[in-house]
Amino acid sequence: MKKSKKALFIAGLAAMLCGISVLAVFGWKKLSRELEKHRLLRECVVFEIPALNIKAPVMDGTEHEVLSKAAGHFPDTGGIGWGNYCIAGHNSTIYAEIFNEMKHIETGMEMHLIDNDEQRTVYTYIVTDNFIVEPSETWVLKDFGDDRITIVTCTDDGTQRQIVVGMLERTPDTAENET
Repeated sequence: MKKSKKALFIAGLAAMLCGISVLAVFGWKKLSRELEKHRLLRECVVFEIPALNIKAPVMDGTEHEVLSKAAGHFPDTGGIGWGNYCIAGHNSTIYAEIFNEMKHIETGMEMHLIDNDEQRTVYTYIVTDNFIVEPSETWVLKDFGDDRITIVTCTDDGTQRQIVVGMLERTPDTAENET
């Protein structure tokens, strides 16, 4: 009887240690991702939708390496405050969870681009459109002759793309709070 209790105790202790180890690995991963995000928020352009509590750094490019930690600015699309500034970001629990709340976007919400210039210039965009397209529909990235922002993210099932468009309302303000 004593031997079986000792074996159960050792098995329970081993299971507990394995569980703690797994939690520690995931905790460390989450913590390091958050620290990296805060560093990028200081160094990069910042995209935010205050009403949805979305705040993400924007890096150049849309490669996997970029989108695993930030939103990515599509090459050869507009600039901050002019043209069609297009960015992509994941709606995923696997990668950077940047646009997971985008499904709750509504027409009229404010979106901000905060430049990483010395003044932290804020460009305010108002959501005018929200629709779904097939991944092959790249026409949303073209220049429409106005000043807008186009957000591209996956639908929850990952098979299509959610597109959110905002028109430039005002510029420039200076960010009240440093990121």
